[in-house]
Amino acid sequence: MESHHSAVRAISSRIRKFSAREEPFRIYHGSTNSTRPSQYRRSKMVDTSGLVNVLRVDTASKTALVEPNVPMDSLVEATLRHGLIPPVVMEFPGITVGGGFAGTAGESSSFRYGFFDRTINWIEIVLANSDVVRASSKVRPDLFYGAASSFGTLGVTTLLEVQLIEAKTFVALTHYPVSSITQAQKVIEEATNDFSNDYLDGIMYAEDRGVICVGRLTNDVASSVKVQRFTRPTDPWFYIHVDRLMKNQSSPITEAVPIVDYLFRYDRGGFWVAKYAYDYFITPFNRVTRFVLDYFMHTRVMYHALHQSGLASKYIIQDVAIPYPKVNEFMKYLDTSFNSYPVWLCPLKQSGKGIASTHSLQPDKRNHKLPDFMLNFGVWGPGPKRREDFVAWNRQFEGMIQKLGGQKWLYAHAYYTEEEFNEIYNRLDYEALREKYHASYLPTVYDKVRVNVEKENKEMHDSWVAWLLAIFWSIWPLTGLYGVYHALFGGDYLLPKTTSRGITELSVCAS
Repeated sequence: MESHHSAVRAISSRIRKFSAREEPFRIYHGSTNSTRPSQYRRSKMVDTSGLVNVLRVDTASKTALVEPNVPMDSLVEATLRHGLIPPVVMEFPGITVGGGFAGTAGESSSFRYGFFDRTINWIEIVLANSDVVRASSKVRPDLFYGAASSFGTLGVTTLLEVQLIEAKTFVALTHYPVSSITQAQKVIEEATNDFSNDYLDGIMYAEDRGVICVGRLTNDVASSVKVQRFTRPTDPWFYIHVDRLMKNQSSPITEAVPIVDYLFRYDRGGFWVAKYAYDYFITPFNRVTRFVLDYFMHTRVMYHALHQSGLASKYIIQDVAIPYPKVNEFMKYLDTSFNSYPVWLCPLKQSGKGIASTHSLQPDKRNHKLPDFMLNFGVWGPGPKRREDFVAWNRQFEGMIQKLGGQKWLYAHAYYTEEEFNEIYNRLDYEALREKYHASYLPTVYDKVRVNVEKENKEMHDSWVAWLLAIFWSIWPLTGLYGVYHALFGGDYLLPKTTSRGITELSVCAS
């Protein structure tokens, strides 16, 4: 713990200097699963990238003491040694504990446990005036619930106590074929009401064809049940496997998936987003090419290439939660407006297990109460090619979400005006919280998530260099090749290049 305390003292000292000048800073943690462009400047950031340790796993209390930059695969590895796992595990192994808390993370167990932040007991946070404090549901509860999904705009989280549950060797995964979003919703609701189920999500492969995947933790596998893996280069990508398995099937099929393979089943291929890379480079998409290019098809590498290439600004990568009564209407909208499949389905419980209903919403997130159950849609695919049309599509998309009473996750591009953003999210309570905890000088959530279209247009108008560069980088396949090059040799993709910087090493120590 002394090493941790020393690192926190250094972070506090760094923040104290920013606080004295009331100079905004950003938090650098070494990686990101956001698709937003990097805004880091070395002179205006607080570096927390060294906080990468699991400090303790307590089998009696079923908790883990974790620094914020521990990625999901390292956390699962550490807890599995003790027969435990986190109740909510983000499906990309490189997503960190701190990122899941500071952002919004809902996964296939969130129909039981809610978002990832609902599984955190308490946090240690360095406030914007450099004070180091703890916050929980009983101590500074407004800070605790406010810091969740605040994107680091209330301070720097440096330690978290994560709840754990008993692990088992396999997930018995049953695939249910469905022929419409209405039937998919019915199967989801039935599975939700069966409390023996531990995991639940689905994939719509077309408007009239989908699969709902229901999982149960188990140590026993019947001899008649096939064991299926997804993490090795020779294994199939999950969404392709399920599609082939269930095509022309009218009855459910059950498989046994090793627990780690289940938790990170979407890593290879990034759900199905990597398929678009094959399309971009006009590369055959088959088992052989997926095996040969497997290194590039893991989400850690894909996000590196995505950031360096700038292609995130040309592809629609959005997650939204829609109230159950509006699910059918939203699916019809996607079928005509987006017209790209697959689409991911994931039911979400807003409150989660063990969290008091009075705290089911963070004070900085919404200014109206959302339903306890909503259905997340993962909307990922090519967007309109012209920048103006791409922005217009996203603006319309955000308008539809608001019309249906839904909620958009802010890890991705946000095109709201500030007035719209303030209307959707509870800006008054959020600013009061920032004032109380000395964070008013820090960037706001809106500052961090917005796409500044006006600034983009002004730069293009005022600078012939920017205009020429935009034309140059629009030439196929320059941006894609640049992203691939930097994924292999480019080092740190979030910081401006002034010196060589290696990839942060991950270390885990469990007791």
